[in-house]
Amino acid sequence: MRSELWRAIDSAAARLAEAGIDSARCDAEQLAAHLAGTDRGRLSLLEPPDDEFFERYREVVAARSQRVPLQHLIGTVSFGPIALQVGPGVFIPRPETEAILDWAAAQRLPARPLIVDACTGSGALAVALAHLRPAARVLAIDDSDAALDYARRNAEGSNVELLRADVTEPGLLPDLDGRVDLVVSNPPYVPDHAVLEPEVAQHDPLHAVFGGPDGMTIIAAVAGLAGRWLRPGGVCAIEHDETTSSLTVELLSSTGLFDDIAARQDLAGRPRFVAARRSGARD
Repeated sequence: MRSELWRAIDSAAARLAEAGIDSARCDAEQLAAHLAGTDRGRLSLLEPPDDEFFERYREVVAARSQRVPLQHLIGTVSFGPIALQVGPGVFIPRPETEAILDWAAAQRLPARPLIVDACTGSGALAVALAHLRPAARVLAIDDSDAALDYARRNAEGSNVELLRADVTEPGLLPDLDGRVDLVVSNPPYVPDHAVLEPEVAQHDPLHAVFGGPDGMTIIAAVAGLAGRWLRPGGVCAIEHDETTSSLTVELLSSTGLFDDIAARQDLAGRPRFVAARRSGARD
């Protein structure tokens, strides 16, 4: 006979599935584990929870059924080798963006590289890269105070430097010109007309989601900064909408500043980001 906990999880999974959540079972178990202060894989080892647990569990399941993001309810999200604090006011990093992290981790960079994460949001790419490259100087840029509050918490104890700035500002940070080894960015790139799932439309800050009529406005700004900031031979990776891979390749090509321009896919085989190398001398 299944315990009361597992009956509650079964019921929660059914409710979440009815709400249209594809990851219903996983979410039901993760919420239970979070409230119990344990890992999802250790739920079977728990002592029977008390009535207060089940009351709180019903509340968070009800919230999730209303499409409040799981990450808001548990307060964290895993990203590569790190866990990030997230919540209302900051874009939730998606697993798809780990494709950029994997690519960046594989690049040949100087022993003490200068890395810039443009549109850092919660600090996901910056903090993960600082973890993987502890000798690097990592500069993380965003124009949202709310996002930078989360990034500051996530970057605590790391070598990440945070800067409030708008990447569309002409002539931004000229002191970086020709000095940066790696630029990464997960900018707002969703075309303005796109229909989004409720977790995004109702809870992610739309300023961090939409990137103009074709989704290319902020991508173009970041590409311009990468062309100016990167040293010859430096590399960049810019995430884009699934529909704008070719536009991003064309944009980088049209500058005449990059070579080795390549469209890259995520683990699901979807077009995810474009990588390029600043023309000139190589290491």
